[in-house]
Amino acid sequence: MPGDLGGGYSVILFHRGSWCPFCNAQLAAFARAADKFAEEGIKVASVSVDDREKTEALVAKYKLGFPVAYGADARAVSAATGAFVNDDPVYLQATGFVLNPESRIVTAVYSSGAIGRLLPDDVLGMVRYLKSSSKK
Repeated sequence: MPGDLGGGYSVILFHRGSWCPFCNAQLAAFARAADKFAEEGIKVASVSVDDREKTEALVAKYKLGFPVAYGADARAVSAATGAFVNDDPVYLQATGFVLNPESRIVTAVYSSGAIGRLLPDDVLGMVRYLKSSSKK
């Protein structure tokens, strides 16, 4: 996935599932910030263990204009990224990454529960700072 997001700053969000009100609020916030993200050239993508039907309903309900992947193997994603996994039922806990134009992680936010999430304003502020500091 990072290869698809390369060339500019990007955000990858792991969300717990369409059933999670906290994840829904986070995804909706990123959708509302789409114009600001487009101005800064920031791409967003999200992923969960949900099936296709639940994911399509989530995308439609919140009018998500960014890619939302489904059917993730929570344990494999955890092994590759360090994301926390809930054991029963199995799902990824909320995790967020900001990637630089070279697809390297510049910050990661890991949560082991319902709170502790990457927010659009935080991402915008960080990217603006990184862009301005690289021009000096």
